Amino acid sequence: MPLGVLLLSGGHERAHYALVLATGAAAIGRPVVLFATNAGCRLLLRPLPAELLADPREAALAARGVAGLGALLAAAAELGVRRIACEAGLRAEGLAGAPLAEGVEVAGVVTFLAAVGAGQIVSV
Repeated sequence: MPLGVLLLSGGHERAHYALVLATGAAAIGRPVVLFATNAGCRLLLRPLPAELLADPREAALAARGVAGLGALLAAAAELGVRRIACEAGLRAEGLAGAPLAEGVEVAGVVTFLAAVGAGQIVSV
């Protein structure tokens, strides 16, 4: 059953856990769609915004042996997590035309909902 992860926030904590959920589900063989909208779209930019990487939580996670954003983003790509940046969300945040990470699609909520189908959706 597909899992849809809806990322609404651009903050580190929510971005990190969206990736934890997505990669965890993909690791056990579930199809996963990560849909980032509004400020959440920043997670899918290339390069990853400095404020996310400079967040004190990144250093704390590394010190405790927990994967940070960079490792989780790489794992998501390797595990085949479908990553979609919301077209309207990009525009709402003034990010339309900004470079996105390799493999990230730009689409709308209808594409996200169709991809998840009768699967589960979690919002973080």
